[in-house]
Amino acid sequence: MDRLEAAAKEAGIRLDDPRFAQHMDANDPLSHLRDEFEIPSVSQVTGDDSTADTGKTGDTDCTYLCGNSLGLLPKRARQILNEEMDEWAKKGVVGHHSHSNGRPWIKYRTQIAEKMAPIFGAKPVEVGAMNALTVNLHLMLAAFYKPTPKRFKILIESKAFPSDHYAVESQIQWHGLPADSMLLAKPRDGEFTLNTSDILDLIEREGDTISVVMFSGIQYYTGQVFEMEKITSAAQAKGCIVGWDLAHAAGNIPVRLHDWNVDFACWCTYKYMNSGPGGISGFFVHERYARDSSLNRLLGWWAHDEKSRFEMSNSFVPNEGAAGFEISNTPILTAATLLGSLEVFEKTSMDDLRAKSVLLTTYLEYILDKRVSGHVRIITPKEHRGAQLSLLFESDKFEAIFQALLKAGIVCDERKPNCIRIAPAPLYNTFSDVWKCVEVIGKALC
Repeated sequence: MDRLEAAAKEAGIRLDDPRFAQHMDANDPLSHLRDEFEIPSVSQVTGDDSTADTGKTGDTDCTYLCGNSLGLLPKRARQILNEEMDEWAKKGVVGHHSHSNGRPWIKYRTQIAEKMAPIFGAKPVEVGAMNALTVNLHLMLAAFYKPTPKRFKILIESKAFPSDHYAVESQIQWHGLPADSMLLAKPRDGEFTLNTSDILDLIEREGDTISVVMFSGIQYYTGQVFEMEKITSAAQAKGCIVGWDLAHAAGNIPVRLHDWNVDFACWCTYKYMNSGPGGISGFFVHERYARDSSLNRLLGWWAHDEKSRFEMSNSFVPNEGAAGFEISNTPILTAATLLGSLEVFEKTSMDDLRAKSVLLTTYLEYILDKRVSGHVRIITPKEHRGAQLSLLFESDKFEAIFQALLKAGIVCDERKPNCIRIAPAPLYNTFSDVWKCVEVIGKALC
């Protein structure tokens, strides 16, 4: 708020004046990144063609505030995907080793790892790309979940994304363990978010029986950012393995997986990382496991040491680091769109994106308070949040508000019975996007 108030004072514009949003956009040092993306029009997202090609409202850019679910298309992703399609058409199998654009398919994972590692505070040897998120969670749990008669529980949040819950539940069943081997961290009565001190107390009490702690970096419903470093340190002090599902944190907030000593992490790349619907998943395994042969990893040919892989021996020698977990060869066409997005991330830094993100969510909260105070409850913690604010509305007004947003070409998402998630992504969203969104909500409440 200090930065926003200082900017308003310097410009001579009130914070609640729409001209202030325009002023912030005009002076945004990251504004050029929006041009890296395809922005759908209002008529495209509403399906209303009545105003298309007439220069009216329907032809304008939509207000896309749904990067927490699916990021927009980077223009570079389309370009690289088309280049790989052309390479396949012109060279066939030769493209694995000889590539017109210097991207031989057999080395694709290396390019991905080198560009993705800085986003996660990791070394390239620690990251990889394969499969989809839940598949990778299963692969990591296969390697790291080693239940014993004394230490057999897996700790997750009680409202974890259902797929995480299912994965943990089925891993426990696979090992023939009772259902209460899944330990749930629950919010206090009447609250939506988890208190860090409660998590740490639970780990302290139950840590001797916990094998794996696996939380989400950002809780999908509330938008709460968990204090990953504190939780990791406390759990490891009790002898637990710590893994993180970073689906909503990837490309959203800075993380320092290597320095925080995290054992493993997994993430999808189609939200804030903009790799496209169902895009390839990323994962992290700490460098200290780079040559650890004691892990019960599930094996495949591509995980074999690349220097001797084509000797076709049946004696497995693992690749170093994360590459030793990549069961199958890199799927080039899905990796291509991720590569295109990563090249956009290279034009900035997570710290700079985070700085803009904090301003956007602070501004969103301020305008909501000025325009619709008393009609909305923000359940995302002010001190621990990323680019998403989760808003609760009165049940009898919820559907009308969401439909008004859709009709106006403002794309966000709903979680029934009464939650709307709004996520201004700093790579392509503007302060004017935030203003328009709240303006529509305000009119819908009149």
